[in-house]
Amino acid sequence: METPEGLKLGGDRRKVSILMCDLRGFSTISEKMPPEKVVEILNIFLGTMTDAIATYQGTIDEFIGDAILVLFGAPIYREDDAARAVASAISMQLAMRSVNEKLTQQQLPEIAMGIGINTGEVVAGNIGSQSRAKYAVVGNHVNLTARIESYTVGGQILISEATYKEIEDIAKINGSMEVEPKGVSHPISIYDICGLGGIYNLELPSLSDSLQLLPTPIPITYRILEEKHLGTEMFEGELQQLSPYGAEIFSDRDVPELTNLKLHLQIYDQDQQLEIEGEIYAKVLKHQQPSQIVLEQVSRSQHIKPIYVHFTTVPNNLKDWIRQKTSC
Repeated sequence: METPEGLKLGGDRRKVSILMCDLRGFSTISEKMPPEKVVEILNIFLGTMTDAIATYQGTIDEFIGDAILVLFGAPIYREDDAARAVASAISMQLAMRSVNEKLTQQQLPEIAMGIGINTGEVVAGNIGSQSRAKYAVVGNHVNLTARIESYTVGGQILISEATYKEIEDIAKINGSMEVEPKGVSHPISIYDICGLGGIYNLELPSLSDSLQLLPTPIPITYRILEEKHLGTEMFEGELQQLSPYGAEIFSDRDVPELTNLKLHLQIYDQDQQLEIEGEIYAKVLKHQQPSQIVLEQVSRSQHIKPIYVHFTTVPNNLKDWIRQKTSC
């Protein structure tokens, strides 16, 4: 208001780090709830995330339903924009614990978030008309950030190679993978962030650390989702390790990373004297070397290829059963 020239339409090219986060499976949750409850969940989530973003001087460009678009480097450029973007992302994921504690207290379902970060040149400025305008960024790097975020599972942070190069000295990663997003002419490398050193000293809890070896492997069947269609071929496997967030499966089929699966479990629980059946949606994460104990357990079986999966959707009956089996 003090500088009318600041309202001038137009923009300039600048290098920014773009963060986009989105709730996983929230559309399914919102379809089953009254609108008032959906808004209640979103307000708790967005309020907590706003605080985590502000701590690292990010600029919230907009809320897009259950997604947030955040800028580091516009309107104010700083040398450590990429590092602050990644630090903010880790802080946001750590803050999800308090979000879910609040939701549980209000008898609302728990939620999980994925985050993608990319660094590149965009056009930033006031976009719109004389009657209505907003400060925004446009360009291929904005679209690429959204593509990277789409590969994430709940609790995960994926960053582009450009962002990784900015923070390589202090970045802690679980590994990298090559993907070929829509609209991109060649495969790109993305990195799975698990922590940030230096002055930030932030670290995410490891999903694999929560895995517990099952006394007896649980046989399962699974099908592969291609795009949004479920494949017709059924494959067999065994659950060897389990946690509330994911599992280690042994199968005679090598399943590529980032593949979406639909797992079918049919278990007779001796303790509860009842049969538990259900389907879990999961995404294959990077392949890991199984422990010696697990290798010895499966050496007598033909199921010798380990697949580490992160659960994306778990029905309530299976969620309760998994918590009972993995509780300390």
